[in-house]
This record gives sequence, C-alpha cells and structure tokens, in this order.
Amino acid sequence: MPESDPVPPPPPALLPPGIRSRFIDGVNGLRVHLLEAGFETPGRPAVLLLHGFPELAWSWRKVMGPLAAAGFHVIAPDQRGYGATSGWDRRYDGDLASFRILNLVRDTLGLVSALGLRAVASVVGHDFGSPVAAWCALVRPDVFRSVVLMSAPFAGPPALPFDTANGVAPTGEDPGAIHAALAALSPPRKHYQWYYSTRAADADMRLCPQGVHDFLRAYYHMKSADWPGNHPAPLAAWTAAALAKLPTYYVMHGDRTMAETVAPEMPSAAAIAACPWLTEAELRVYSDTYARTGFQGGLQWYRCRTEGVGLAEAEVFSGRTIDVPSMYLAGASDWGVYQVPGAFERMQGDACTRMLDCRLIDGAGHWVQQEQPGAVSAALAAFLDRIGTDRVC
Repeated sequence: MPESDPVPPPPPALLPPGIRSRFIDGVNGLRVHLLEAGFETPGRPAVLLLHGFPELAWSWRKVMGPLAAAGFHVIAPDQRGYGATSGWDRRYDGDLASFRILNLVRDTLGLVSALGLRAVASVVGHDFGSPVAAWCALVRPDVFRSVVLMSAPFAGPPALPFDTANGVAPTGEDPGAIHAALAALSPPRKHYQWYYSTRAADADMRLCPQGVHDFLRAYYHMKSADWPGNHPAPLAAWTAAALAKLPTYYVMHGDRTMAETVAPEMPSAAAIAACPWLTEAELRVYSDTYARTGFQGGLQWYRCRTEGVGLAEAEVFSGRTIDVPSMYLAGASDWGVYQVPGAFERMQGDACTRMLDCRLIDGAGHWVQQEQPGAVSAALAAFLDRIGTDRVC
C-alpha cells in the first residue's frame, strides 16, 4: 500500500517541557505517532486529544502541559492521514474506505488498547476530530467515559427512513440540489467540503504559488479571531441564500481554489511577528509536515462524508444518543459553530443527553485551543473535575 514518505516528529527543542514524542506500532494497520504528557506517573486517568484539518497532534501542545499538571495522562496522536503516523494510503484513488468514520473510531480504540488502557476519562476532538470523538463516545461509552466536542457540533447519527410502510413519505431532499443552487448564485459559489473532495484540491494547496507555509499562514489567520471578517451568527436553513452568508473559506467563490481564496488575506510581516498564538517556528512544524505528506490524507475524510462512504454502517446507530457526560467548546469568532444550520441546537437538545457545559470563548476563532489555550485548559480541567475520574484509568 503506497504511503506518505517518512515524516519526522516535531523537533524536540520545540516541544514544551514535559511533552514527549513516540511511536506505537500495530494500531489498525498504522504506526501511530503521538505526543504525551503526564506519562511519568502510572495509573493516571487518561485524556485523548484528536485534532482536525489541517492540524496535527502538535495542535494540542499548549493544553497538554496544563492538563498533565491537573493530574492526567494526556495523549495526542497524529490521526490516520496525518503527520508522522504511517500505514495509510495517500492516493486519491487508493483505499478511501479506510478513512470512513467508524474505522477512525477503530483507530482510536486500537490506540487506547495498545497503550494498555481499559478506558479514558475523556476523548476530546477539535474540528474533524470532533465527530470522531463523538462517535467514540456514542458506540463505546464503556471506554470513552466522557467527550468534549470543539468547534464542530455533533447533531447525531444519520437517520433511517421512518414509518414509510404506513405511507409516510421519506424526508430529505436531493443532495445535489444545494450545489446547483450555490452555482446559480451571483457570483457562483461552492461548498468547501465538496471542493476538498475533488481530485485537484491536494495539488491546489500543496503546489500553490505562495508555497505551503504562506498558504497555511493565510488559512490559519483567516479562520482565527484575528481576521476582522469573522462575526458568526446562526443560519436560517440549508439553502444557498443562507450558506452564502458564510465566509469564503467555507462557501468559496466558484472559480477559486482554497489557496486563491485565502491569499488576499495574508497578514502583514508585522502582524505575523506579533501573532502570539502561532509563531513562525510553530507554523513551520505544520508547513514542513504538509510539504512532505501533502493534504490528501486529511482530504479523504471529507470525501468519505461527501460521497457517503460508511454511511450504511453508521445508520446502524440511527436513534442512538451520546449519554456520557459531554461539553462543547468553540471560539466566539468561529463560524464552525453554525456552518451546518441547526446542528448546534440539535447537539444540545437531542444528540447529547448529558451536556454539562456549552461555552464560546472570547478572543478565539476556529483554532480555539491554540488561540486561547489558557481558557481551554481551564474549561477542560473544570469539566473533568466536575465529572470525577477516580475510577477511570
């Protein structure tokens, strides 16, 4: 199986004190790279941190130390398709099904088992790591004793057609209709997840004119609280007119790539030098990694969603809820809270039956654990203290 070229982990000199890097072999076909903190004392309750796109285990570096200081064994892997983790197929036409959501849950469960843990106190997911964390808690609540969802709300598993034998018409609309409606707008628009599912998307970013480093700088900036265009608000419905209110990094101009979308928002050299939450050296860990691996591994996750890969097996869990203690965290300037109309509300009202806290953090956009690590660390520690972890190790 073709894999990404070997990728080194973050330089030890850049890792915060108390964090180590290591590899775990034999995890659902992967050699998993992870970062750990609080590993010195055996038997501590474990917290598992799952990153999103385009992120890495590195994305959690600023909250791992505080959580370890609060008494936890903190584990952050590079997930399938990312970073120094190997064993995944990097081809667009390769093993797409290995990136389906329940196999990502299998990766996570396999890592927990390989580490000799029967359960973890909490699984925490950011961005696309949020649905993985949600599904972990939904299907194996005995292992994942609580869950924290960050940025991406979880509205529940897919529903099966109900009562159709008695004449009730199936709900839902043509999945392609929204794309035709977006394309008919003036100017034409397209949804980023379907763009990310195209064959061209990886090369558009990996080989972009500004280079991977500057592309990621502009992308991170545009989705942060530093960008003045981020003023999130709920959307009325899944319609073209409503979705067109989203920033162009979510609902793009029809004739632009993602690299072209964010390039005009590249911050100045002075703004970059003054950025307290993502220095050039920190960003270089991302850009050096993605220059080696490309983006296709992460983009396969989007393809599974847009192409319905794994949908049938996910429907087995139709009607199930997340019943372990849960919390939601996001930046107050993060449009991800509202990008799927109604998901934020369904998460709190239906999908999660024991949601103890739902918090939007000031001064943060999409990259909340990097932009405001102190507030995130405090919120996570308070949640874990509230639910109690004495019996979880």
